[in-house]
Amino acid sequence: MVQSRLRIGLSANIYQPDLSRMAYKGRRLLYLEENMAHWVMAAGAFALLLPTTPTLGGGMSVDDMVAELDAIIITGGVDMAPESYGEKQLRPEWAGDKHRDDYEIALVKAALKYDKPILGICRGHQVLNVALGGTLFQDVRSQHPGSLHHRIFDVYEGNHHELTLERGGALAKLYGVSEGMINSVHHQAVKDLAPDLKVEARSPSDGVVEALRLKDASGAFLLGLQWHPELQSDADTALLSPVPVLQALLSAARDRKR
Repeated sequence: MVQSRLRIGLSANIYQPDLSRMAYKGRRLLYLEENMAHWVMAAGAFALLLPTTPTLGGGMSVDDMVAELDAIIITGGVDMAPESYGEKQLRPEWAGDKHRDDYEIALVKAALKYDKPILGICRGHQVLNVALGGTLFQDVRSQHPGSLHHRIFDVYEGNHHELTLERGGALAKLYGVSEGMINSVHHQAVKDLAPDLKVEARSPSDGVVEALRLKDASGAFLLGLQWHPELQSDADTALLSPVPVLQALLSAARDRKR
């Protein structure tokens, strides 16, 4: 019997309505960065872009959609809105996207409800923390004195720094190391960790949380990474491999299909 492929739902980036845009004037658009889809597909799984759900009528709900999946990945992208974690924006450019926050937080809660493995990447790592009751630094450089430059636009994912994995943690066991190098493309970061989460890795020079997971020992899979494994090339051998975390997600998904 041929084993069916895993169906991995990927949260969408969102272009909010723009009356000056020539294509789809004034319409909300959903999109996915290509490398994210290819990362999942290279491992043999279906990569499915998850739309927002209708707010009116009796159509498909978030729960209905997530129930059909084997796992979900909350992808990277724009800032979270401070309102999503009980704060007011400190600067206009840090307003974030509340519409996307609500959509992705609903995905996370539905995935937890149905015991679907969850991986959060960069913004997705932050969404996991906020969805479970945590808060963020709206801007690491201004709110966390002495921090690294975690995002340098000119080099983007070429910005690298050291990582320390928590001794005895799930991520340290997965990689078999206690330290490594990662890329860094973020200016927000975890401030107050959600009560049900545990830190899995930090930036050693400034203590910024770089990975987290669910404390629950029942077997639920929820992992957040502040870096972008999907943006790594084969030439990035100095960085932690992108393979183990994706394989861990897919393995957890297969276990739940049995």
